[in-house]
Amino acid sequence: MKNLYSFSAMLCLSLLFVNCKSEKKTQDFKSITDAYFKEKNELNPLDATQNDQHDYDDQLVFEMTDSYRKKKNAFYEKYLTELKSVDTTQLSEEEKNSYEIIKWESEVGTGILKQNGNLTPIEQFDGTHITMGQFASAESAQPFKTESDYKKFLKRMNLYSVWVDSAMVYMKKGMALKVVLPKALAEKVVPQFEDMITPKVEDNLFYSSCKKFPADFTEEQKSSLSKEYAATINEKLIPQFQKLVTFMKTEYVPACRSTSGIGSLTGGNELYKALVKQWTTTEKTPAEIHELGLKEVALLNSEMEKVKNEVGFKGTLKEFLNDVRTKKELRPFTDPQQVMDNFERIYKTIKPNVDKLFSLQPKTPFRIKRTEAFREKTASAEYMQGSADGSRPGTFYVPIPDVKNYNVLEDEDLFLHEAIPGHHFQISLQQESKTLPDFRKFNWFGAYGEGWALYCESLGKELGLYKDPYQYLGMLNDEMHRAIRLVVDTGIHSKGWTREQAIQYSLDNEAETEASITSEIERYMAIPGQALSYKIGQLKILELRQKAKDKMKDKFDIKVFHQKVLESGVLPLELLEKKINNWIATGK
Repeated sequence: MKNLYSFSAMLCLSLLFVNCKSEKKTQDFKSITDAYFKEKNELNPLDATQNDQHDYDDQLVFEMTDSYRKKKNAFYEKYLTELKSVDTTQLSEEEKNSYEIIKWESEVGTGILKQNGNLTPIEQFDGTHITMGQFASAESAQPFKTESDYKKFLKRMNLYSVWVDSAMVYMKKGMALKVVLPKALAEKVVPQFEDMITPKVEDNLFYSSCKKFPADFTEEQKSSLSKEYAATINEKLIPQFQKLVTFMKTEYVPACRSTSGIGSLTGGNELYKALVKQWTTTEKTPAEIHELGLKEVALLNSEMEKVKNEVGFKGTLKEFLNDVRTKKELRPFTDPQQVMDNFERIYKTIKPNVDKLFSLQPKTPFRIKRTEAFREKTASAEYMQGSADGSRPGTFYVPIPDVKNYNVLEDEDLFLHEAIPGHHFQISLQQESKTLPDFRKFNWFGAYGEGWALYCESLGKELGLYKDPYQYLGMLNDEMHRAIRLVVDTGIHSKGWTREQAIQYSLDNEAETEASITSEIERYMAIPGQALSYKIGQLKILELRQKAKDKMKDKFDIKVFHQKVLESGVLPLELLEKKINNWIATGK
């Protein structure tokens, strides 16, 4: 009996040792994910503010500089090394996802940094100057609740004035190497900065927060902060904006290229391949994606023909699309508020039906808002996430630059994509998660995030929408829009297509206005690869849903499928597929 007790004691100690070892490994990995998130925020302080990580609200990095890029590369190399020490057999399934995400981001990040994308630091659609303008409006993620908040953004404004100088330095380096923007894009940047040069400081976008002081501020606080903001705007920002506008007009725009894609630049083909991998989270080549796009366009054309026949239009599909672009009945509004009211109507329509498809829903509040005037002319409709604690609602921004020409064709599917159950559900649930590490709560993969939102457009009939054939056509048209992106983005950047060629291809296949299509094509020119993410992700989610239905048969539950897709937040598509396959295999 004594030997048996000894053996039992030894076994218990052994199991205790194994459990402690497993706990230590898990704890070690948690320290890696925590440190990764902290350092990632330090390297991307504007993103940190957007994600409600407010320790960085007074910081701004000069992301185009060699010194910053060296620091960022060291960050990626550090975590690739640290991951090698992790025993993945001791990790939970979600921890394994975290491991693979850090590895993927670090490998792709080092690949991007090998390219020369930093030589074009300013474009018309996205980037530091756009984010700073949004923050300055005092209606975005930058907080303006305390005197300290105001001081932090004041410091950020001062850094921004220096950032403008750094941007010009690297644009000049780009000019020397003939790595410059297409002329059509550079010309769009000029008025964005001209709008920031105001005769009266009170009319300046960066003075906006001084018109919205919290009620508990004293007159002394208001006066002091107003003077400091006015001085920074008049003495630092406006002179820098004037300097940049002069540089753009007299030096940069004349030196810009006539070609449309980055494939025409030195190193451009390799940069595009790296960006395609980043945005699609796949190994698909530009050539493969181009062919996929052509097939999807053909398929959607046949579906649109059915709608054309249903409404009794007698001409060709191209003539039908031209008719839809200018159809008076689809441009019924005379006041911007009518546009906003229409989206509120759509919201009320789907509310009773959402529960039928989603058991997992976010707590974060939601609102619909018109896009700020300073960027409305060049902006697309978009979603801006709310705060993780729910204090700032998720916002669906609607640009209405010309209400009389506003076409309602795509309003229903646009709401499903940008708002509910698209970006608002996916991003809010990710931020609210109690199980994901912080770095994943505020992460983003375009193929998953935009793929999910495009998938949500297909849910319209189940949610009580698309009863009007023109609204269903709007959904098909928007899906066609994303299929066209596969063709024109790869066409522009890897096949030498011109801006005009891409515009014409779009006009031939979708019911958008030429002005809208032109803006979109210029967006693809500015952000190579980003436009590929939507359709690549949507097709994968649709494929996984069909596979689950086929394999699980009566056990398939659409609510559980949506929960499984959403509960882990954004994932590279390979990890999402692995997760859904595991769920199918268990039959649960």
